[in-house]
Amino acid sequence: MLDKVRNIGIMAHVDAGKTTTTERILYYSGTKHKVGDVDDGDTTTDFDPLERQKGITINSAAVSIDWADRKNEPIAINIIDTPGHVDFTAEVERSLRVLDGAVGVFCAKGGVEVQSETVWRQATKYKVPRLAYVNKLDRMGANFWGCVEQMKTKLRANPVVVTIPAGQDSALEGIIDLIEMKLITRDLNDKTHRKFFTTDVPEKYLEEAKKRRVQMLDGVSAASDEITELILEEKEVPIPMIRAALRKGTLENIFTPVHCGSSKMFHGVQHLLDLVVDCLPSPLDRPPVDGLHPKTKEALKRKPDAAEPMSALAFKTVAEVNGDLVYIRVYSGEMKPGETYTNTTNGRKERIARFYRMMGDKRVALEKANPGDIVAAMGLSETYTGNTLCDPDQPIALEAIQFPKPVVSQALSFSKTLDSGKVGEALNRLVRDDPTLKTHTDEETKDTIISGMGELHLEISIEKLKRAVGVPQEDTKLITLGKPRVAYRQCLARQVDFEYKFQKQTGGRGKFAVISVKYSPLTPEQIEEKVKEIEELGDPKVKPDPNSVYFKNSITQGAIDKQYIPSVEEGLREGAKKGYKYPFPFVDLEFDLHFGKMHDVDSSQDAFYLCALEAFREAQERGGIELREPIMKVVVVSPKDYQGQISGNISSKRGVIEETSEDGGVAQVVAKVPLANLFGYTNDLRSATKGQASFSMEFSHYAAVPVELADIPKPDAKK
Repeated sequence: MLDKVRNIGIMAHVDAGKTTTTERILYYSGTKHKVGDVDDGDTTTDFDPLERQKGITINSAAVSIDWADRKNEPIAINIIDTPGHVDFTAEVERSLRVLDGAVGVFCAKGGVEVQSETVWRQATKYKVPRLAYVNKLDRMGANFWGCVEQMKTKLRANPVVVTIPAGQDSALEGIIDLIEMKLITRDLNDKTHRKFFTTDVPEKYLEEAKKRRVQMLDGVSAASDEITELILEEKEVPIPMIRAALRKGTLENIFTPVHCGSSKMFHGVQHLLDLVVDCLPSPLDRPPVDGLHPKTKEALKRKPDAAEPMSALAFKTVAEVNGDLVYIRVYSGEMKPGETYTNTTNGRKERIARFYRMMGDKRVALEKANPGDIVAAMGLSETYTGNTLCDPDQPIALEAIQFPKPVVSQALSFSKTLDSGKVGEALNRLVRDDPTLKTHTDEETKDTIISGMGELHLEISIEKLKRAVGVPQEDTKLITLGKPRVAYRQCLARQVDFEYKFQKQTGGRGKFAVISVKYSPLTPEQIEEKVKEIEELGDPKVKPDPNSVYFKNSITQGAIDKQYIPSVEEGLREGAKKGYKYPFPFVDLEFDLHFGKMHDVDSSQDAFYLCALEAFREAQERGGIELREPIMKVVVVSPKDYQGQISGNISSKRGVIEETSEDGGVAQVVAKVPLANLFGYTNDLRSATKGQASFSMEFSHYAAVPVELADIPKPDAKK
């Protein structure tokens, strides 16, 4: 029964308690008999040796449990525990693409931290209904209501608080359920942590609980006219009506229920599972998935129904010794082992040998997968992240997953004693499995360049590479990374408009083409306008350019034959991939082809392609180049005594401080800093604050940088 299934993700900032919460969920559901601990390195979802070594989640991991609903009927909950570090944001992105609901975990002391904002935006992009869980109420300095207020200001969420803490930090007694007006406390003498007491709210908490319950009812009334009427008539609101309104409001993203607890201290986890069942959607509650016919491009939909044609999306690939493990979300129909399906992304036929329900690194073989199931399949040789698998007789191509582009690059080198073929094969698998990891060969230096989301991302990737080729992790010489490089971009400094003639005569038929193109750098407002125009076209085949490079055909009266126009666009776009002066892609640019000339004999598609390529090189000379560098949003948290040192250090790194705040002796500095100045910032911060500060960063935007400040070879370096 699909209404008895929940597919959810656990998402949050680093160290908010996602993995610990997942461990407690497994324990209380009976799936695991011994509770694991992040500090001990024995958790179910952080099973990778690198995760246990670093003490952080690197890879998203899937687990499945059963939990009873209000009618005591079993509900199957599939959970994906996602990383909290911004360097591994791709794991969150692909997980949210296939999940029906999510639980955002927040630290009661840290509040809404920078990666909390990032994952919340990702969930908003996919319109994923979610709950908020304020964790770590036992921590010194915990501030539940401060965290709720930050949800409004930083996330622009509409929180509806359904449980409140009975005491905080060392005085935490339990939680108060505002729906039933009961205090839930743990039996401190019970070593199994399974016994709880449910009592009436004590007098010392009663006034606050009543006040907060009125606020809760006011919040849920946004999803129920009946509750609004009862409130106006000053009548009691039945508990089932409150739960129904909570579910409706959550599914429609009208508001976000907020729950509280302390996973490490076993407070609130069972109640969180009840809220997951009560409020988050089953596959039936989500709209049908959209797709296109791979040949006709006709818009299609697939309902979560076993009778529908099979359709599924591969959202993660993991290379293993005995073949790839491909994580798949089934959207419609039934998927069975031994059956052959079509991969509409590459047109290949694929036979699934077998598939499993995952429990961290453990797996349970299945005989079939139903709509809404998330499984890991074996036997797929050419199916990767973002590929669609479907019924060969009724094909559909589902929308692929969009990932952020890398911002940091480093030169990768390895000892000649290693098998270069084996290293290359392992590196290709790494890049294939991680869509935010890219490699290329520098044409000038012949170095292998590896690019990723941050220094930690590249460090972890190299450790995975060492493991794949059998190099000991402690060996720092066989495979090494050079100095980090910034992924710069470039644009024309000003608009230019000119005619360019391309003519070659080598005996026989020559090459002739003339084009007049206006080359215009675009402002953010102009780019936004173009994206809106594309969206208004309503053609799913036309999508905004990820680098905001646009081509406009303004040719009139047949000055150039229609067959040559695509060649002009292809040549201009090829030139924009890498400048002749600086080896970086162009961004935020429009090519407006408005006139040209052709020859009856000597003009050809090749001639117009080469003409466009050389014309753009000339445009770079005439218009000049504006280099652009990635700017990062940096959030530093430290004791307030160090706020001055932190602000001064950021200013010395060409950073601009946007916001400073102080609460309970803890200072927070928010700034925009060029990535080029942030390499090694971890060590700088430790030195300045005696190891008492932490920071996080995420990509913000690209901004102009003077050439003399850019960390690149000078244009005349070879002269």
